[in-house]
Amino acid sequence: MDISIIIPVLNEQEKIGKDLANAAAFLHNNNLRGEIIIVSDGSKDNTVQVARSANCPAARVIDYRPTRGKGHAVRTGIKDSQGEVVLFIDSGNTIPYTNVAAGLHMIRDGRCDIAHSSRYLPHSRIVAPHILPRRIASFVFRKILLLFMGLPMRFTDTQCGLKIYKGEIARQLYGECITDGFMFDIEIILRAQRQGYKICEFPIEWTADPDSRLSMSRTPLNMLKELLRIKRALAGSR
Repeated sequence: MDISIIIPVLNEQEKIGKDLANAAAFLHNNNLRGEIIIVSDGSKDNTVQVARSANCPAARVIDYRPTRGKGHAVRTGIKDSQGEVVLFIDSGNTIPYTNVAAGLHMIRDGRCDIAHSSRYLPHSRIVAPHILPRRIASFVFRKILLLFMGLPMRFTDTQCGLKIYKGEIARQLYGECITDGFMFDIEIILRAQRQGYKICEFPIEWTADPDSRLSMSRTPLNMLKELLRIKRALAGSR
């Protein structure tokens, strides 16, 4: 199988139909043999029913209770994947599937093992940004995050919602991952660096989702706890 597309969702009944249609069109337009894995992180609306009733033979749905976090959802989908290349992408078409090809080519050409999308590269384009307070908070958070976790400043966007991996590397890294929440990206980057995998970034077109599940007022403390847990876990595994 060429590629596995993982879409983590939480209460996305209004978006999941279009997510599936866009993913299926991407596979068809690029002549790819692939699977689309929808992982419902304890959705309480009709997300699962809408996804399962969609006319999309390449898709399957994983549903569990209770809600565990985005990291758990992505990890669940990747561990169940079969593709030679694996990617996860946020629900809601914030990043068009036409952008996936750039990262896919980087991996297939041998330029990297992992390709991260970035909103902040010179050729990236932000169509609709977050509101100003959210942008300021995100900028400060990015800088502090890199320093606190000892990540190279060359990483411009560790949290963007499209990442592409060589399949076996993805399944290995996520099989080791312990983080259930939003900071799973950081743990994966640190584990990948430790094991010598090459990570590159590529530019995208991005539109902010006003219905984001990330709340800057409710989640910072949980993020800090996750980061501390990651640091302890990786320090103990040396």
